[in-house]
Amino acid sequence: MRIAIITDAWLPQVNGVVRTLDTVRHELTEMGHTVEMFGPDRFRTWPCPTYPEIRLALFPTRRLDGLLAAFAPEAIHIATEGPLGLAARRICLRRKLPFTTAYHTRFPEYVRARFLFPTAWTYAIMRRFHAPSSAIMVSTQSIRDELAARGFRNIRAWTRGVDLELFRPRPPGATPEDRDRPIWLCVGRVAVEKNIAAFLNLDLPGHKWVVGGGPLLPKFVARYPEVRFTGHQQGEQLAALYRAADVFVFPSRTDTFGLVLLEALASGLPVAAYPVPGPRDVVGDAPVGVLNDDLRAAALQALDVDRTACRAHATRYSWRRTAEVFLANLVPLAAPDAAWRRSAAPQSAGSPAANQAL
Repeated sequence: MRIAIITDAWLPQVNGVVRTLDTVRHELTEMGHTVEMFGPDRFRTWPCPTYPEIRLALFPTRRLDGLLAAFAPEAIHIATEGPLGLAARRICLRRKLPFTTAYHTRFPEYVRARFLFPTAWTYAIMRRFHAPSSAIMVSTQSIRDELAARGFRNIRAWTRGVDLELFRPRPPGATPEDRDRPIWLCVGRVAVEKNIAAFLNLDLPGHKWVVGGGPLLPKFVARYPEVRFTGHQQGEQLAALYRAADVFVFPSRTDTFGLVLLEALASGLPVAAYPVPGPRDVVGDAPVGVLNDDLRAAALQALDVDRTACRAHATRYSWRRTAEVFLANLVPLAAPDAAWRRSAAPQSAGSPAANQAL
């Protein structure tokens, strides 16, 4: 099957949405499908207000229409609600093509954290965006229930996975680095919506490590000189930090899932978090972490969690299964070639004609 995925979150961005889409693309390709990503890297862009590291496509509709016509997908998935997502939605509605969407981020809470915009208004906008979708893919039951209560329809489950080879526990009997303990680890964007300050302000013994980049990183580095800020890490460097820590502290209240929770658990690292969507679904009542509105108490209690139980819990999550569920949720186009027959031929990204089309 030829699958088009349109997303405003794409490489070189570093976040859970990008990791999910990139890994699912790889899995689908391994399964024999052809997947084409339509991200901001294929368009003229401008920096996102308050978050310049993120680039947003500028007037992408006409060019996206041409690119989709050239690919002639058999199924269309709109991953995000940004400029590219809006453009893809507009194209599909105009051509009367079915499409699926995903709810990756609790965007209304994100907007309220940054701009104090009422969540009721933003949920109304999100509901209208997703209303024509044949299936809204969500990662947890908590988010599914929340969206259903707010009037969203056609909601489908779409879980997440973890790389169990990369993220692995310390070898049995291995001695951690000789340093004061415990080590409290937090991995995520250093941005207001991730609530990193709640972790940094906890009165905890030992040392705090923060892994990730983001707009608040310079400010926090200056304000918390006792904390180790590593910046963005990936691959074996990131996995080694998980293995070296004693407790993973997840202060976010806005994530729909939290891939880092699975990475920590796969590394044998207990979780301390608030009892909110994401941690409530990944950890729940399993003996692999502590959920408490008192995050300090949760962190201290998590020190007693059995690390082998954490690893065993994480093995339930497979990226191949994630890709299979995604594939089952897609809605194929009845006549994909005919759907694009009247579209203009696409132009290369740097050509004058393409620039005029923007």
